[in-house]
Amino acid sequence: MQNNITKAKRIGIDARFYGPVGKGLGRYTQEIVDNILKLDQQNKYVIFLCKENFNEFDDSKNIKKVLADAKWYSFTEQIKMPWLIWKEHLDLMHFPHFNVPIFCPTKFIVTIHDLILTKFPTTRATTLGPILYKIKNFFYKLVIWLAVKRAKKIITVSHFTKNDIMKKFKIKTERIIVTYEGVANFTKGREGQEIDDKKIILGYNINSFHKDVQNKPFLFYVGNAYPHKNLEGLIKVYIEIYKSNPNLALILVGKEDYFYKRLKDFANKLNIKVIFPGYVPDNQLGILYRQALAYVFPSFYEGFGLPALEAMAYGCPVVSSNQASMPEILGNAAIYFNPYNEKEMANQIKKIIEDDNLRQTLIKKGLEQVKKYSWQECAKETLAIYHQI
Repeated sequence: MQNNITKAKRIGIDARFYGPVGKGLGRYTQEIVDNILKLDQQNKYVIFLCKENFNEFDDSKNIKKVLADAKWYSFTEQIKMPWLIWKEHLDLMHFPHFNVPIFCPTKFIVTIHDLILTKFPTTRATTLGPILYKIKNFFYKLVIWLAVKRAKKIITVSHFTKNDIMKKFKIKTERIIVTYEGVANFTKGREGQEIDDKKIILGYNINSFHKDVQNKPFLFYVGNAYPHKNLEGLIKVYIEIYKSNPNLALILVGKEDYFYKRLKDFANKLNIKVIFPGYVPDNQLGILYRQALAYVFPSFYEGFGLPALEAMAYGCPVVSSNQASMPEILGNAAIYFNPYNEKEMANQIKKIIEDDNLRQTLIKKGLEQVKKYSWQECAKETLAIYHQI
């Protein structure tokens, strides 16, 4: 009689990005790990974590956590991670980002979110000097190329990025599987929230935040400030919009780093008041989404564009760049502009400021659009890929 019981496998996941420490990649990694561990009670999992998130993660009967004290994109990562992986005798390893160690000792799958490094190779996107940047960029490209060529399967988060990978690396379509990211199941929309939201906004312990936001409409963006995000372009457009809308604020949310400091300097030189609250935790971020007049997404390039969907989930209308994956992901629930055309960007933002009926229509469409995206479904599809290999 044939034994139908499948032997449990040992599956590793590189979760050093897990949680807010990893920004957008951290959200993806956390949701994938948490949901897969809920869904799969059969296989054994080894979760590799960094010092910053090691104590935040709870292990259990079928989960082992390993401290992988190796900085992302570093030489240490290339040496230490293969050793840690080899010691665990894994059947499969999942890297949720392209930074796969060159000498990975086991078969693996990799998630490629975008090809930004090949699309926007610029020294403005680094703190390194030109020569060091070129050397580091060469090794980035080598790591991506080897990861794509050696992976048993490649997961990507949009058909746009899948096509990018196929064109760039001449990969057959069957090796690449699209699993859309998810959106958290937000149960609270705008209705009935305004009063409580304003009370909480008044309590923010952020420099002059309450003075600037209290009773003022505002445009909103959340994410990093890398050059391809086009936030300098948004600030320039805001200067023009502000002339006819002096009561309108602009809030750019993201953890302060080299790129946000540079963006602050840019705004100061233009003598325009932009609010930079820094990192805002999820529970307070939801308040800003709900209170915003509109979420503006001016990026030149995105593999998926999760913050715009999160804005929709909170009942915030979205005006977005028409580049890369944005039309695929946001559908007809946003209005679009060419991010290379500042006049067009300004006109579309003005439409959403001036037309309340348009905002209400986009809110309704946005709440329907986000129903297409589920972290649990994303995890199920990812788990199915584990089982295929």
